[in-house]
Amino acid sequence: MRGSGPPLLWAPHWVHHLKFASESPIWSPWLDLLSRHHALVRYDCRGCGLSDRDNLDFSFERHIEDLEAVVAAVGWERFVFFGYGSGGATGVAYVARKPEKVERLALIGSPVRGRLARAATPGDIVEAETRLKVFEIGWASDAPAYGDFIAALHMPDASADQMHAYKDLLRLTTSPATALKLLRGYWQADVYDVVRRIHCPTLVCHARLDALIPFEQGRLFASLIPGARFVPLETRNHVLLDSEPAWLQFAAALDEFLPQKPAPADFALGELTARERQILDAIAEGLSNKAIASRFGTSEKTVRNQVSTILSKLGVNSRAQAIVQARDAGFGRSSR
Repeated sequence: MRGSGPPLLWAPHWVHHLKFASESPIWSPWLDLLSRHHALVRYDCRGCGLSDRDNLDFSFERHIEDLEAVVAAVGWERFVFFGYGSGGATGVAYVARKPEKVERLALIGSPVRGRLARAATPGDIVEAETRLKVFEIGWASDAPAYGDFIAALHMPDASADQMHAYKDLLRLTTSPATALKLLRGYWQADVYDVVRRIHCPTLVCHARLDALIPFEQGRLFASLIPGARFVPLETRNHVLLDSEPAWLQFAAALDEFLPQKPAPADFALGELTARERQILDAIAEGLSNKAIASRFGTSEKTVRNQVSTILSKLGVNSRAQAIVQARDAGFGRSSR
């Protein structure tokens, strides 16, 4: 468990490893984001990370049973559920069975129907099987092109360092044989009829140009749940990165959807000048340096230097971390 506050259960993307996620430039920002207001519990998908890897059944029903086992082990009466990718479909199936357990549901990049379940033509099936074959060949290969292909499907706009970290995590997460069984099981899953039984407050976010889970799957998810809020994310990345503008868009939507706790007592506002507080408020609104410079009639270079000073005074390493802390302290409200 990480953090404190209301309980939140995260079913992560399957490329996840409990031991290494906190060191990963891909997933460590997610841990910070989801645990800043909540007591966060997460788990590795079956066959991945620290989970058992031998003699496993990867049918969708087994994934639901795994989630039920995690909930039973934690002992929570009610909690917020956050599902990423196919973890969202698993969570929806759980909520339909145990509606009394989940008070709020948040999803990102989740399919109503998996790739094989929604295949409408023989060509769709050929395309899906071809992807699986590329994964099978490329997973264990030392040829960089294969790893680049797999990582690029998940996050085409990642930096070189982020791509390298993701490829390393792929190999740490599971074996090629397990990955194929896992993907095939997820791709055969279909929760269309199940989704209609969901009635708790729901947030659905989806990358507009997601190359893995079509945008229309996210829109469909939201349309099937009464009162669900749908937030299109302006990105091509299925795995959202804290270095892109869509991250701030998602964090703001999550802030509005989930209850918040007071800002940390050690938030170093006392060290900021009046102008730096104004700049911080603009940062919390999600404005770029160029937009901030235009607002205050100064140069972009000056703003860049001021932002660096603010980050240093706040004791944070990135703009995204500053935004999280600033919004917790009430900054940036004029835009929300």
